[in-house]
Amino acid sequence: MSKGRIERVDPAAAIPGGEVAVECTDYDTSNLRACRALFDGAAARMVGASPRRVLAIVPETSEGGAGVEVVLEGGDGQRTGSARLAVGRKLAEDLHLVANPAFDPDDGSLYVTRSGSRGQRMPVSILRIDTRGELHSLHGEVANPTGMAFDSTGQMFVTSRMDGTVYRLTPFHEVVAFARNLGVATGLAFDRYDRMYVGDRTGTIHRVNGVGEADAWALLEPSVAAYHMAFGPDGGLYVTGPTVSSFDSVIRVDEDGRTSVFYRGLGRPQGLAFDRDGNLYVAASLRGRRGVVRISPDGRRAELAVAGMNVVGLAFSAEGDMAVATNEAVYSLPLGIKGALLK
Repeated sequence: MSKGRIERVDPAAAIPGGEVAVECTDYDTSNLRACRALFDGAAARMVGASPRRVLAIVPETSEGGAGVEVVLEGGDGQRTGSARLAVGRKLAEDLHLVANPAFDPDDGSLYVTRSGSRGQRMPVSILRIDTRGELHSLHGEVANPTGMAFDSTGQMFVTSRMDGTVYRLTPFHEVVAFARNLGVATGLAFDRYDRMYVGDRTGTIHRVNGVGEADAWALLEPSVAAYHMAFGPDGGLYVTGPTVSSFDSVIRVDEDGRTSVFYRGLGRPQGLAFDRDGNLYVAASLRGRRGVVRISPDGRRAELAVAGMNVVGLAFSAEGDMAVATNEAVYSLPLGIKGALLK
């Protein structure tokens, strides 16, 4: 074995295709052609290598799990000691997600979408992944499904950015229009009082009552893509909406509709979710590194928690798994993180 050793892998979790930094000591780079990074024995594409740091792309061949073994093979042909990395297991592909997936609180199944470009109707636009990992096609009645959320009674709602409508899915998976005329309806969230909030990406957050009547509640900067929304344990509504800037913000909206900047400095922030400790997780890039960013409850510290490319959303299961959605696939990461419960 080489005298070199791995100190840690940063971040400690990834999905296939994500770039991780393997921090090391005395890694032999005398012959770069012979250097390799192995993930459970599968060779990864190396982006850069030095005696103290290796950048590698997590290979698609990794089966995933909480304990994927990472080993470096040096220019001298010797291997370092190993480190562990949590790698997401692919649940489904050939999807088109543009926001968070959603876990059913009743049975733990995961809802995902084939959203399509605006105005495009897909034969099947909403799909369900059961707890055995089997994919079930539901229907294509909702065109361009975007935001998905469950209320406190377990009813599922989904926005359509094509017709500006929020639809309710019945327990029999029938689709019923619930609220209309909401502009380019994208983000969707419920507060602690079970009131619905819908983001029109042209710049308005609507509050919708129990019979589907909407009022303009807050005004934000328009987004080039979509609003993404989640309520925090503090009762505030947190919103992201990518703009043309590479230094975007997470906006907090208080109970009176007043806005403030919670955190600034993300690239293309999209789906977001809170854990029970009040940490906010955002699909975004941070200082050029892409994946899921974790922001401390006070908004002062941010770090990359999960490495991944083209990540658009995430959700936490009741068992503590994180579902990480790219624009074409969804993965399950066993991180032991429980999602926040609104009080």
